[in-house]
Amino acid sequence: MELSITTPDQTLPIHRAFIVNIVIKSFKGRKNVEVHLYRPQWDKAEEQSYPWDRLLVQPPSQTKDKVDKSRQVILESFTEAERDQLIDYLKERYQDRLTLINSAFLSFPVPAGLMPLSMMPENENFGRIRFELIPNYSLDFQVHGFYDLGAHAPILTGEEL
Repeated sequence: MELSITTPDQTLPIHRAFIVNIVIKSFKGRKNVEVHLYRPQWDKAEEQSYPWDRLLVQPPSQTKDKVDKSRQVILESFTEAERDQLIDYLKERYQDRLTLINSAFLSFPVPAGLMPLSMMPENENFGRIRFELIPNYSLDFQVHGFYDLGAHAPILTGEEL
């Protein structure tokens, strides 16, 4: 399993700025499925504590809805401590099932109009992993993962049968 952690060169404007994704070797009949991890919930007091005018690019043409969605992108990210706990959990629990754990950080200011992972639709290709529902989940915060099966090759194709 490869581990790739990108750290910022400078101090970030807030602590909640780290993103994590994983690649699962085999998942739902597909190989090397990329899963984007995020926090599905947060404290309203935390949301109100951020200097949003400095964290988001807010061009005059953006609607409040687009700005709110970009706020959610930030709120879905992890603190450095949460990221480290999550990576340790993934390495311990899923080491033989993952090919990659990748972490980066948000670039500020975040553009308005981004789609938060929690708002992505679910259907036959798009789905979520709700890690806290898996037995023996040990983190003290919830983590969900969003994936797109259509973006990944099947494990077996008709030619391989």
